[in-house]
Amino acid sequence: MERNEVESSFVRMFHVWKRYGRKNALVDVSLDIAEREFLFITGPSGAGKSTLLKLLYLGERVNEGHVIVDGQNLSRISRRQIPYLRRKFGVIFQDFKLIETKNVFANVALVVEALGTRPRLVKKKVNSVLRTVGMEKKAKSFPLSLSGGEQQRVAVARAIAGDPKIILADEPTASLDTGSAEAIFHLLQLYHRRGATVIIATHDTALIRKTGGRVVLLDSGRLETSTVIPKLPV
Repeated sequence: MERNEVESSFVRMFHVWKRYGRKNALVDVSLDIAEREFLFITGPSGAGKSTLLKLLYLGERVNEGHVIVDGQNLSRISRRQIPYLRRKFGVIFQDFKLIETKNVFANVALVVEALGTRPRLVKKKVNSVLRTVGMEKKAKSFPLSLSGGEQQRVAVARAIAGDPKIILADEPTASLDTGSAEAIFHLLQLYHRRGATVIIATHDTALIRKTGGRVVLLDSGRLETSTVIPKLPV
């Protein structure tokens, strides 16, 4: 979705700095992300991509500046309010972060149960999400028995199970083969069409060109450019 097709900024960052000790991870970053936008954040390793995502769901807090998500200034949110903020997010990690001692169904059910869903509806919701990502036949399997692509599909299912307003994906295809990577991007596009704002940190320029969307380049913690890349014709 092009910037001029959206109605309002959903995420706003104003002069954000993030430091780890004496090292600047983000340097004076200001960025608007529109509601229902499909946005890529790219740049070399260590550019600050993962740090930027963490600031959005309060995995980290800024040292200076402000981050506003859906009208909430994150600098003013108490520790007690953080779980409620995070209900707006679905987060997909490069290393999946599935619970190895729980099967696929249970990994996804944790998110649905945390929302206070009635037990009789949990099974229905989880099965529906697993069908969407093509993992319904693996519901009783454990993560270590799955391929990398299958584990990432489960991670996507877990991220979308709570019907989040924002999906954050941190290098979601970095460890996958081309076919699995394309499948994950297809799922993210599907949920974008259903109304989610999707923000992806990635090095995968080939898939960016295939997908199209706005691309933000970070380098050494600084926002260098913001460019709209048209989707390649099929």
